[in-house]
This record gives sequence, structure tokens and C-alpha cells, in this order.
Amino acid sequence: MIFDTHAHYDDERFNEDREQLLADLKNENVGAVVNVGATFKGCAASMVLAGRWDFIYAAVGIHPDDVPFMDEDTMEKLRMWLNEPKCVAVGEIGLDYSREDADRECQKTWFKKQLTLAKEEGKPVIIHSRDAAEDTLTILKEYVKDLKEAGEKCSELLKHPGVIHCFSYGTELAREYVKMGFFIGVGGVSTFKNGRKLKEVIAETPLENIVLETDCPYLAPVPLRGSRNYSGNIRYVVDAISEIKGVKAEEIEKITFENAKKLYRLQ
Repeated sequence: MIFDTHAHYDDERFNEDREQLLADLKNENVGAVVNVGATFKGCAASMVLAGRWDFIYAAVGIHPDDVPFMDEDTMEKLRMWLNEPKCVAVGEIGLDYSREDADRECQKTWFKKQLTLAKEEGKPVIIHSRDAAEDTLTILKEYVKDLKEAGEKCSELLKHPGVIHCFSYGTELAREYVKMGFFIGVGGVSTFKNGRKLKEVIAETPLENIVLETDCPYLAPVPLRGSRNYSGNIRYVVDAISEIKGVKAEEIEKITFENAKKLYRLQ
């Protein structure tokens, strides 16, 4: 069975067939999905989906592009959701410097605030990092240091603080994150011809540190690149990892499913 650790089924591209698509997922070897909030509206929708479907869980957090709209009321609403049984993580949060008008200081401020929220609520984090390698690593190193200093209170969280979603950096950074206990999120880019860096990361990173994701409706794998993505397409990602690692697809599914359960603290 496959665990899709990062999906966005609240996206409007699923409006016409969302119910039927989700109902069919278990017939496509998909055993669990985490629907990840990126906006306040997306967080609310993720909680609704988690409430409606037994195999769907929610993550709530505000994407760096939307943090200029955050305030303390938003933080308290996130905290309230995090206390619901099927809300398993804070995310996606982080830094995105790909736009010239990105307010980097604002992003860093709210990234740190949401990390503190995760620490206080004992939840793993789902990290978005684009064109922001140095600042992301610096902030997460400080976060892991804080978890260590918190002692027994954060000992479980320290084992696996979170996942670096849609990993886009090189092997050196991957090693740093794995050393800190983070999982590496692998999706459709692993099948792209121009996905060389990610393929190198997959080759070097132990399977025990990899989780599968779609980021659907985005990043559909080859041979479906450019189409609307969904959890059933992870089979192409599994095949890509299988070829790179020389491990049977069934074993990859099994190991990454267990990894996702560890990440999100699910029985």
C-alpha cells in the first residue's frame, strides 16, 4: 500500500470529481493520504476532508507566500485545529525566495512562529523551501537545537521533526537534514529527465529516510507530466526509486509506508 504524505485535494482542480476520485483511491493501492494546508482556507478544507474520509489526515500551516496575511488570530486557529485527532502536522511552512517581491524577513518571522507552534503542540513539520537553502537550514538547525534543549518533553518529536517537502537541493543538504532526523519527500520530479539532483539524492539517501508524495494536483510524473496529478500516480515514483535503488517496488511501498507512519505518529 502507498502513503501519499503530501496532497492538496482541496484545490479547485478537483471540484468536479473530488468525491469519486477519493472513493476510488483504495482500489489504486493508496492506503493513506495527508491533505496539506497552504492557505487559511486550505487548512479549513483539509480538516473537512479529514473528517469525511477515514484514510485522509490533515496538516495545517501557512505557506510562505501567504504569511503576509497572518496574525495572532490565525495562529490560535491553527493551534485549535492541531488539537483535533486527525490533524497530524504543521505545514506546509517555510521559505520561498523564488519571487523577486518576496518579503524575506516576514517569511522568516512567521516560519519561526509556526515552528514554535509545532514544538508546543508536539507535531512534526512539513517544510517548503524554494531558492532558500541557506536560511532554511539555519532556521531548522536552530529549531532542532531548541527541541534538544527542551529535553524529555520533545524527545519523540526530535526523532523525526518533519519532512523536507518536494526536496530540490543536492546530496550535501540531504545529508544534513537526514542527520537531524528529517525525512526527504520524493515525488514526480524523480521521473523527470531534468531531475538529476533528486535522483542523486535518492541514490544516496537510505530508504528509511524517504517518504512518497504527490503535491497533487501539481508535479505529475512522467509519462503524465503536465496533467493533473493525484495519489494513484505515485506508482511511477515508486518505479523510479526502484530503478535507482535496485529494490523491488513492493519493498519500497512497504518501507515508505512505515516511514510515513513514523513521521506522522500514526499506529
